[in-house]
Amino acid sequence: MPFSDLRALHAVIGEAIDNIEKVYKSQDPPLEYPSLDVPYYSSQPHSPEVDRAEELKLTDAVFSAANQIVAACGQLTATVHKPFFQLVEIVNGANIVALFHFIEQTHIPEILREAGPEGLSTKEIAAKVAELRAATPGAKEVEIDPAKIGHILRVVATYHWVREVRPDVFANNRLTAFIDSGKSIEQLKAAPHKKYDETDGVAAFAGMAGDEVFKLMSHLSEWLLTGGLTENATNGLALGMAYPTKRKYYEWLEDPGNEFRLTRFGHAMNGTRYWEVAENIIHGFAWNDLPKDSVVVDIGGGIGSVSVILSQAYPHLRFAVEDRAPVVAIAREAWGSKHAELFDSGRVTFHAQDFFDEHAPFDVPGVGTVTQPDVFLARAVAHNWPDKDVLKLLAILRRAAGPHTKLLLVDNLLPYACTDDKADVASSSQGAVRSLVPEGSPLLPNLGKASANGYILDITMLGLFDAKERTYREIDALTQATGWKITGVKRAVGSLWAYTTAVPV
Repeated sequence: MPFSDLRALHAVIGEAIDNIEKVYKSQDPPLEYPSLDVPYYSSQPHSPEVDRAEELKLTDAVFSAANQIVAACGQLTATVHKPFFQLVEIVNGANIVALFHFIEQTHIPEILREAGPEGLSTKEIAAKVAELRAATPGAKEVEIDPAKIGHILRVVATYHWVREVRPDVFANNRLTAFIDSGKSIEQLKAAPHKKYDETDGVAAFAGMAGDEVFKLMSHLSEWLLTGGLTENATNGLALGMAYPTKRKYYEWLEDPGNEFRLTRFGHAMNGTRYWEVAENIIHGFAWNDLPKDSVVVDIGGGIGSVSVILSQAYPHLRFAVEDRAPVVAIAREAWGSKHAELFDSGRVTFHAQDFFDEHAPFDVPGVGTVTQPDVFLARAVAHNWPDKDVLKLLAILRRAAGPHTKLLLVDNLLPYACTDDKADVASSSQGAVRSLVPEGSPLLPNLGKASANGYILDITMLGLFDAKERTYREIDALTQATGWKITGVKRAVGSLWAYTTAVPV
């Protein structure tokens, strides 16, 4: 790579930092960017200045500039770092997943939160872990070597996910705080099975990723090479290689013995809201244009995480959350006392509906029987299913739609890792895009490392469901084949998520 290219990447970073600084310094009073070393616990109160500094990270200007920094740093690292060292990190990535799962399962973020900024020694951490395991039904009591705790946390500290404040003494930082459930040690001892209740779901997401997802993904290559590479896999799912089951993932979660996993899954899906800025889903569709008491059906909506956000932003609408009966049965309990007024008033209701069955009429308090909803909202649904099943789902929704019904698909729309010269750059739909970076930018057209989470999710969907995240052309083909026409696409700020609106034809 010419030095001019290296300097161009360096310039991208410098310009992006300047842009972020302008935003923070324009505040009254001027603010500093949040420090990596200082934890920010979403479950705790903060000063207005601290909260504002955190909020600014999600504004369009700061989010976009941050993506530029991440993309440029990733590209610089790939260019200058020794290839063998990069290979070691990639092929041993499972080590990091395993360590994160251990840290989440042993409640180390919660332990370190209570310890405060001075942190705890590995001996003290080991004692707290042992204390919590002794209070956990079914957990095997084991003698814990503090030195092993130190080696585990030092790897994580090297990736900036915890802080070693002095030799063998560790404290939370901003990233560790992100996977803290907010529960006290006493709460975890009294009811470990309720760790994820009334939380933002991030800890649950980490737990799920390190458990069944980690195990089945270790069989991905074997699954692909023995039938998974065909258009419709001929050898079941990778799940069946990790666990003794022939069932699909959602069905398997409902099996006896998986009660904890099913509950954790519901909370984990709540945690996936962080894939988007809340304002994206709020502004990703013309919700304000819908008349009072319009009914939005949240297809496969789990415990209603998205519907809760939308109902708070648009109190004139009604949201009907549909999912499989076992999920609906635990939805209210999962929220605890939070948002009770939304549920009690009927603004958010839960209905058992398998979306591969013909869509049945349902009752909404204050509205009556609904046969043709105003909106079908399918967030993170299509990416869970191969094309043949998405075609079936969209056809069912089309038959249940009235002439006024709109379909809103919310999923990643993956751009190519090269410039797409066939994209309709004159279109206002933001569907197929030529590039995510300005003309002449040294960055990868898809923003490289800054967009990696979307492509990783794509392969996770492949392993879990023989499914995928899709390009705009792929989702357009599915809607056209089932009687829908895409009328607009609004891409989320700072991520690959997009809001695709379609109408019946």
